[in-house]
Amino acid sequence: MELHPVKATVDPARRFPQLIGGLALYGASMAMLTRAGLGLDPWDVLHEGVMKQIGLSFGVVTALASLLVLLLWIPLRQRPGIGTVLNVLIISVTVDLVRLVLPDQHTLFWQVVLLVGGVVLNALATATYVGARLGPGPRDGLMTGLATRTGWSVRVVRTLIEVTVLAGGWLLGGTVGLGTVLYAVSIGPLTQWMLGYVAWRPRSKDSRGTAV
Repeated sequence: MELHPVKATVDPARRFPQLIGGLALYGASMAMLTRAGLGLDPWDVLHEGVMKQIGLSFGVVTALASLLVLLLWIPLRQRPGIGTVLNVLIISVTVDLVRLVLPDQHTLFWQVVLLVGGVVLNALATATYVGARLGPGPRDGLMTGLATRTGWSVRVVRTLIEVTVLAGGWLLGGTVGLGTVLYAVSIGPLTQWMLGYVAWRPRSKDSRGTAV
């Protein structure tokens, strides 16, 4: 499956709404997981751990972490696209906005609903905005870059990244729980499966291009 960025001028009416919608859904899914109270996904364990250390909002910490991850693109020779920039902006704003209106849950039923719904929505959101091929987000650019360089599947690379990030977040004081385990073992397979349905494909080889 080809996931390299394609010029923004190619089929923008289909790809830009897909990108923006996917990013907004991703931010919403992050908020759902943080409010479920059953354990955060690995990246959010890291974000929460950093948040506890420096006292900034969850969204601001997410944006700062994104900028740092972009530095890891350099040795992978990844090129940012407009989707990369929008990723940092839309997700960090959306997660804070949804957290403002979505309270912490203390009833097990609603905690489970938010947890399972957040994991599934997160996988769909990832596949949607990566599949738009307008430049992956910082974390998914790291994922696709490593997959390209190593020849490993997206599923394997994503899982390895999540486990590494989880360990660092836990050491910084991030919350780890059963939801963390569910996310870590399911997000890779779910994302790869959903990519097959939502990834944009050119109508002809002449339509392909590089990120702008």
